[in-house]
Amino acid sequence: MPQIAVDAKSYLGQWVDIIIDRPIGSYHPSGMPQYPINYGFVPNTVAGDGHEQDAYVLGVVAPLDIYHGFCVAVIQRLNDVEDKLVVVPDEAYAKVLSDKDILQATEFIEQYFDIKLIRYFES
Repeated sequence: MPQIAVDAKSYLGQWVDIIIDRPIGSYHPSGMPQYPINYGFVPNTVAGDGHEQDAYVLGVVAPLDIYHGFCVAVIQRLNDVEDKLVVVPDEAYAKVLSDKDILQATEFIEQYFDIKLIRYFES
Protein backbone atom coordinates (compact mmCIF):
# COMPACT_ATOMS: atom_id res chain seq x y z
CA MET A 1 0.00 0.00 0.00
CA PRO A 2 1.45 3.42 -0.93
CA GLN A 3 2.36 5.73 1.93
CA ILE A 4 0.62 9.08 2.25
CA ALA A 5 2.75 12.20 2.39
CA VAL A 6 2.97 13.83 5.81
CA ASP A 7 2.65 17.61 6.09
CA ALA A 8 6.16 18.92 6.71
CA LYS A 9 4.82 21.28 9.40
CA SER A 10 4.06 18.24 11.58
CA TYR A 11 7.84 17.93 12.17
CA LEU A 12 8.09 21.36 13.80
CA GLY A 13 9.38 21.06 17.36
CA GLN A 14 10.23 17.38 16.87
CA TRP A 15 13.55 15.55 17.09
CA VAL A 16 14.33 13.84 13.78
CA ASP A 17 16.97 11.54 12.37
CA ILE A 18 18.51 12.66 9.09
CA ILE A 19 20.55 10.64 6.61
CA ILE A 20 22.93 13.08 4.93
CA ASP A 21 23.21 12.38 1.22
CA ARG A 22 24.78 15.75 0.37
CA PRO A 23 27.33 16.71 3.03
CA ILE A 24 28.99 20.12 3.18
CA GLY A 25 31.21 20.56 0.12
CA SER A 26 29.43 18.01 -2.06
CA TYR A 27 27.64 18.84 -5.29
CA HIS A 28 24.09 18.33 -6.46
CA PRO A 29 23.82 15.31 -8.81
CA SER A 30 23.42 17.76 -11.71
CA GLY A 31 26.88 19.16 -10.89
CA MET A 32 25.70 22.45 -9.43
CA PRO A 33 25.47 23.85 -6.85
CA GLN A 34 28.00 22.99 -4.20
CA TYR A 35 26.37 22.47 -0.80
CA PRO A 36 27.61 24.91 1.89
CA ILE A 37 25.53 23.05 4.53
CA ASN A 38 24.59 19.44 5.19
CA TYR A 39 21.47 18.25 3.37
CA GLY A 40 19.64 14.99 3.63
CA PHE A 41 16.35 13.27 4.32
CA VAL A 42 14.26 11.73 7.07
CA PRO A 43 14.28 7.97 6.39
CA ASN A 44 11.02 6.06 6.00
CA THR A 45 8.93 9.15 5.31
CA VAL A 46 7.05 10.46 2.30
CA ALA A 47 7.01 14.12 1.31
CA GLY A 48 4.90 15.98 -1.23
CA ASP A 49 7.12 14.89 -4.12
CA GLY A 50 6.67 11.19 -3.25
CA HIS A 51 10.26 10.87 -1.99
CA GLU A 52 11.54 10.99 1.56
CA GLN A 53 11.23 14.29 3.45
CA ASP A 54 14.26 16.51 2.75
CA ALA A 55 16.05 18.53 5.42
CA TYR A 56 18.74 21.16 5.75
CA VAL A 57 21.03 20.85 8.78
CA LEU A 58 22.22 24.16 10.23
CA GLY A 59 24.63 24.78 13.08
CA VAL A 60 27.13 22.07 12.15
CA VAL A 61 30.22 23.01 10.14
CA ALA A 62 31.62 19.53 9.45
CA PRO A 63 30.37 17.11 6.79
CA LEU A 64 28.02 14.51 8.26
CA ASP A 65 26.72 11.04 7.40
CA ILE A 66 23.80 10.93 9.80
CA TYR A 67 22.34 13.44 12.23
CA HIS A 68 19.82 13.65 15.06
CA GLY A 69 18.49 17.17 15.50
CA PHE A 70 15.61 19.46 16.32
CA CYS A 71 13.26 20.72 13.57
CA VAL A 72 13.10 24.47 14.06
CA ALA A 73 11.48 25.49 10.78
CA VAL A 74 9.95 24.44 7.49
CA ILE A 75 10.67 26.14 4.21
CA GLN A 76 7.36 25.93 2.41
CA ARG A 77 7.76 26.12 -1.34
CA LEU A 78 4.73 27.92 -2.70
CA ASN A 79 5.52 27.04 -6.32
CA ASP A 80 6.67 23.44 -5.83
CA VAL A 81 5.35 20.21 -4.27
CA GLU A 82 8.09 19.66 -1.70
CA ASP A 83 8.86 21.56 1.47
CA LYS A 84 12.16 21.38 3.37
CA LEU A 85 12.80 20.90 7.06
CA VAL A 86 15.39 23.03 8.86
CA VAL A 87 17.10 20.97 11.57
CA VAL A 88 19.49 22.29 14.22
CA PRO A 89 21.49 20.82 17.14
CA ASP A 90 19.05 21.69 19.92
CA GLU A 91 16.27 23.96 21.15
CA ALA A 92 18.72 26.53 22.57
CA TYR A 93 20.34 26.96 19.14
CA ALA A 94 16.89 27.08 17.57
CA LYS A 95 15.91 30.04 19.74
CA VAL A 96 18.88 32.19 18.67
CA LEU A 97 18.73 31.30 14.98
CA SER A 98 17.06 34.13 13.06
CA ASP A 99 14.89 33.94 9.97
CA LYS A 100 17.66 35.83 8.16
CA ASP A 101 20.20 33.15 9.21
CA ILE A 102 17.99 30.38 7.82
CA LEU A 103 17.24 32.19 4.57
CA GLN A 104 20.90 33.06 3.98
CA ALA A 105 22.07 29.50 4.66
CA THR A 106 19.54 27.94 2.28
CA GLU A 107 19.58 30.62 -0.42
CA PHE A 108 21.92 28.58 -2.65
CA ILE A 109 18.88 26.42 -3.54
CA GLU A 110 15.83 28.26 -2.26
CA GLN A 111 16.55 31.37 -4.36
CA TYR A 112 14.88 29.55 -7.25
CA PHE A 113 11.57 29.12 -5.43
CA ASP A 114 8.82 31.28 -3.99
CA ILE A 115 9.07 30.36 -0.31
CA LYS A 116 7.51 31.00 3.07
CA LEU A 117 9.44 30.31 6.26
CA ILE A 118 7.41 28.68 9.02
CA ARG A 119 9.08 28.73 12.45
CA TYR A 120 8.61 26.68 15.59
CA PHE A 121 9.88 29.61 17.69
CA GLU A 122 9.38 33.23 16.73
CA SER A 123 12.70 34.88 15.89
